[in-house]
Amino acid sequence: MRIIGIDPGTIITGFGVVDYNGNELKYVASGIINIPAKDEMANRLEVIYDSIDEKIKLYKPTEFSIETAFFNKNVQSALKIGYARGVSLLAAVHNKLNVKEYSPREIKKSVTGKGAATKEQVQFMVAKILSLKTDKVKFDETDALAVAICYSFKSLSGIVKSKNWKDFIKANPERVIL
Repeated sequence: MRIIGIDPGTIITGFGVVDYNGNELKYVASGIINIPAKDEMANRLEVIYDSIDEKIKLYKPTEFSIETAFFNKNVQSALKIGYARGVSLLAAVHNKLNVKEYSPREIKKSVTGKGAATKEQVQFMVAKILSLKTDKVKFDETDALAVAICYSFKSLSGIVKSKNWKDFIKANPERVIL
C-alpha cells in the first residue's frame, strides 16, 4: 500500500510518500512545494493543488494522510493553513484516495512516542524508521513523512481495536501465541 503524507502550508508544503507492506515501511519520495510569499493567496492555493495533484499522479498512492490544523494564538495563520488543507484534500478526493487526518500531537506521538516532540526529534525518528540521512531532508519533508508513517501505524497495522482482551483475541486470533 502506498501512502502520501502532506504537511500543509501556504508558503511551504511538505510531501512524503512511503510504501507499507505487512509491517515494513519503505521510503519512496519526499520534498517540498515552495510557494512564493509575494503571490496572491488564490494563486498560492492553485500551486498547492496542482503540485499535490501532480505528485499523486506521479507516485500513485492509494492512501492520503494530512496534518490537521493547529490553532495557537494567530487566527490568520490557522485560516491560511485551512486553505492549504482544503485544496490538498480536494486533490486527494479528485484522485479517489482514501483520506485520513491526524493532529500534530498524534503524529508526533506515533513516530517518537512523545506528543510534544520537537521537529528535530521527529526528523531523527523518521530518518531512523526509513533509513534516511537527516542532513538530506528538510523539516517539512520529515513532517510529511511522519504523517504518512502515522497513517500506516494507526490505520494499516491489521490490529482491530477492542474494548477488552476477550474481544481483541476474538478479532485478532493470528496475534495470539500459544
